Amino acid sequence: MSGIDRAAIPQAEAGGILTVDLGALAANWRDLAGRVAPAECAAVVKGDAYGTGLETSAQALWDAGARTLFVALLSEGKRLRAVLPAATIYVLNGLFAGTEETYRDSRLRPVLGSLPEIALWTAFCARIGNRLPAALHVDTGMNRLGLAPSEAVGLAETREEIGFELALLMSHLACADEPGHPLTVRQLEDFRAIAALFPGVPASLANSAGCLSGPDFHFDLVRPGIALYGGRSRADMAPLRPVVTLELRVSQVRDVHAGETIGYGAAATASEPMRIAILAAGYADGIPRLAGSSDTRGGAEAIIAGRRCPLIGRISMDLMALDITALPEDAVKAGDLATLLGRQIGVDELARHGETIGYEILTSLGRRYHRRIG
Repeated sequence: MSGIDRAAIPQAEAGGILTVDLGALAANWRDLAGRVAPAECAAVVKGDAYGTGLETSAQALWDAGARTLFVALLSEGKRLRAVLPAATIYVLNGLFAGTEETYRDSRLRPVLGSLPEIALWTAFCARIGNRLPAALHVDTGMNRLGLAPSEAVGLAETREEIGFELALLMSHLACADEPGHPLTVRQLEDFRAIAALFPGVPASLANSAGCLSGPDFHFDLVRPGIALYGGRSRADMAPLRPVVTLELRVSQVRDVHAGETIGYGAAATASEPMRIAILAAGYADGIPRLAGSSDTRGGAEAIIAGRRCPLIGRISMDLMALDITALPEDAVKAGDLATLLGRQIGVDELARHGETIGYEILTSLGRRYHRRIG
C-alpha cells in the first residue's frame, strides 16, 4: 500500500505499534473449520487480508489448513500466488477483457457474475483448447454482483455448452449479521433451488455470519472473512480471538486549566483542571475522526497505565488527546504507549464510537505504524 514497507518503519520513528497475532488468526480459522465441518472452510484475504498483511496472514491460514482462498482483485491474486503456489485462489470482482492470460498464467480462478464474463472466459478457453476452472456467482438479493436467478436457470438448461470447468457455484448473504432477517431466509431458499440445478458442482453461500448461522447455510464450502480477524460477524454472538493490537505513543503530557478548550473547533471544554496525554496518531493512521468527543457526546477510550481513559476533543490528522486526569500524576510520561485496540477494546467497540464498522477500522489501519507480526 502506497509503496511503503510498513514492517520496516523503526519503532522509535513511528507514532504507534500495530501487532498482528498470526497465532490468533490461525486459531480463529481452526475454530470456524471445526464448526462448519464437513463443509470446507476457505479464507477471505481481500483488502490486504483485512489490513493485517496479505502475504503473512495468508501463509498463517495455509499453515492452519486453509486450502482455498478468496481475494477481490487480480493484483491481489498474483501477490497471493507468489507465496502460496499450491492454493486454490478465486478472484471475486469479476473478469475484465484482456486479463484472461494473467488468470491462466497465475493459475487463478475468476468468479464470473455476468453473461458477458461467461462468454469471455468460454471464448478464451476455446481459443487455448483448455477448460480452465472458474466460479459462477448468482445474485440472490444483494444486487451487487452476480447473475440474475433467471439467467442462472437458463445457463443450467444449457450446461453442457459451458466451455470451462464450473468449479464452484456461489452467492452472497446480505443481512446474515442480523439474526432472523427475512431476506436471509429468502436467499437461502433461492440459492438452494439454484444449486439443485447444478448437481455435482460445489456450492458456497456462507460468509462469516453465515458460518455461524447453522448447517443449512454451509453447503460445500464457506467463506469467512471478518470473523477470522477478530471482528464481530453476528450481532448476537461474541467475536472470536482478537488478531490486531494497536498501541499509540504519548507525545506529551500537559495540564489544562478549567474553562480551556481542547483540540480543533474547541469541541471539548475542561470543566475542571485536567491532565491530558497527546497521542501521536490520528485519522491519517486510520483512526476514525468521529471516535473523538465533544462537550455533547462521548468518544472512544484507550487503556494506559492499566486503566481505561476517554479520548477528549476532536481527532486530528496526526494527534489526539486522552484524558488521564483520573490517573496518578506520575503514571504517564512521554514515550509511553496507550492501547486503542486489543483484548479489552475490540475493533467493533472503536468502530461503534466512530460510527462505522470493524471492517473499515481494520482495512484502514495504517501506513505509519511500526508493525509486529507474530
